[in-house]
Amino acid sequence: MKSFVDQLSKYASYHRDRRNIATHFVGIPMIVVAVVILLSHPTFAVIGGVAITPALLVMVLTSAYYLRLDVRFGIAMIAFLVGCLGFGQLMAVEATNTWLAWGIGMFVVGWIFQFVGHFYEGKKPAFFDDIMGLIIGPIFVAAEAAFLMGLRKEVQAAVESRVGPTIIRKSVSA
Repeated sequence: MKSFVDQLSKYASYHRDRRNIATHFVGIPMIVVAVVILLSHPTFAVIGGVAITPALLVMVLTSAYYLRLDVRFGIAMIAFLVGCLGFGQLMAVEATNTWLAWGIGMFVVGWIFQFVGHFYEGKKPAFFDDIMGLIIGPIFVAAEAAFLMGLRKEVQAAVESRVGPTIIRKSVSA
């Protein structure tokens, strides 16, 4: 398995323009919430007040992977995913049209943000070349948020030593 720095560096190589990263702060959480909403149906069982849904199963697997990559970021991601799961379960009990409108609407708007960001970047999204980009994207956003707060400087330095610092590109190529 690739290390956390390996995974972040590969993903970061597609995301060096600060405007692209900024759009990812909006787009990726929206997409994650949307996927959780959509996977919160059907409920297979309720055990101890917890709905067993495809969303819960995906969250458990994804959380285990994030913890294996990096314990501190893994814990942060679990906290985010638990919040998403709670919201997803609230939406899952709504009328089908409401549940679908929230899930599909957030998914589409989230991807619009993503593609606007990649327009600024002048590069295609990472998952076009490596499907793992879909899993790494959320933890990349968590890492970028931590870096902005001055946290995990050793991880930031390791990533930037491989792919360079973030910048604002002067020209945009489509």
